[in-house]
Amino acid sequence: MIDAEDLDLLKPELAFTDIEADDTEDLFQKMLARLEPMGYTKENWLDAMITRERAYATGLQTPTIGVAIPHADNCVNKAYIAVVKPVKPVVFQPMGGIGDEVQAELIINLGIVREGGQVDMLQALMKVFMDDAAVADIMTQHTPEELVTCIKRHLA
Repeated sequence: MIDAEDLDLLKPELAFTDIEADDTEDLFQKMLARLEPMGYTKENWLDAMITRERAYATGLQTPTIGVAIPHADNCVNKAYIAVVKPVKPVVFQPMGGIGDEVQAELIINLGIVREGGQVDMLQALMKVFMDDAAVADIMTQHTPEELVTCIKRHLA
C-alpha cells in the first residue's frame, strides 16, 4: 500500500506538460535534462532507463488512453515520481510484449527507493488507470500543479 511519504514524491516541479519527444530514448534524454539538475538521478540513469525499457517494456493500453510507467533500479540519488503529459503521444512497447505499440499520453516515471515502494505504487497506478473517470479527470488537467493534485487525489 502506498503511504503519505510516497504521495509526497509527486511534486509540481516533477510534472512536465511541455515535453515533445520522438521516441522513448528522446523522452528519457529530455527527462534527464530536467531531473539531473535537481539532483534526482545518478550518472547511469539514462542507460539504466533505456536498458530496462528494452528488456521489460512498460507501455500499457488502458480502456481510454495509453500510459507508460518506466522505472529502473540503482540509478536514483533521491526518491521521486515524475509525471509527463507529453505534447504528443510517445510510442512505448507493450508491457509483457503482448499487443500493439502503445501511444502513451501519460508517462509516470517511478524513482522510488523505499523497499517495496515501486511495486506498491505500480499497483495503485494500475487501479487508477483502469478507472475511466479517474483517467478522464487526470487528462483534463493542464498545469503541473493541477496534474499532481489530481493524481494524488485518485491515489489517496
